[in-house]
Amino acid sequence: MLDTINVPVIKITTEMLRKYLVVYQTINNCGKVTIDNIRRSLSTFFSWLEEEDYIIKSPMKRIHKVKTAIIVKETIPDEKVEILRDNCNNLRDRAMIDFLLSTGIRVGELVRLNIDDIDFSERECVVYGKGDKERKAYFDAKTKIHLMNYIESRTDNNSALFVSLNKPHSRLTESGVELRLREMGKKLGVEKVHPHKFRRTMATRAIEKGMPIEQVQKILGHEQTDTTLRYAMVNQNNVKLSHRKYIS
Repeated sequence: MLDTINVPVIKITTEMLRKYLVVYQTINNCGKVTIDNIRRSLSTFFSWLEEEDYIIKSPMKRIHKVKTAIIVKETIPDEKVEILRDNCNNLRDRAMIDFLLSTGIRVGELVRLNIDDIDFSERECVVYGKGDKERKAYFDAKTKIHLMNYIESRTDNNSALFVSLNKPHSRLTESGVELRLREMGKKLGVEKVHPHKFRRTMATRAIEKGMPIEQVQKILGHEQTDTTLRYAMVNQNNVKLSHRKYIS
């Protein structure tokens, strides 16, 4: 941006930045989401300049969020979840699938967990999300049983909650979890199986069963309710039934 506009940063105006974004989108044939990401980055940069007294006022303040279409992303149907569960050939994968679906945690949070982080009596654990923000995650009784069976079956001394199947049984990585789930899905004919899809599925199920959006937001560790709504696909049939119940 600085190279393109080519004026001292303290002299950059709102109109210069608007023109820059338009030209950037045209030259690179970018979508609205990409342009809005650039807008957010520029806004953060100029806000920092303002806070540090390099400039009097951020020229980005009058450049508002780019409106983008909300894409409803897929969840994993119940039947597909059961296919994945029933075809796990080891205790770890079964426990991992149940844990992801029950807690709705991110894959990065999953791989950082240690066995000692799990409170089996309360069926909960403490995870550290984006920005190392701490929150509690909860799992159901079925997940507890499968997780305990998996841990009891292990012969390694690794403190990690989930480890590789083969020696030296190292802590699973994010890419390791993603690869394993993708391979399982491909083998069983379940499309686009990845950790985040379990998170979205959990959120959707919770909302469809009547959990208040604020509580789903707390479970997922989102700061904004709007973010939670993007993750959770509200079934249109449920909306129709609710309308008949409360409005008709």
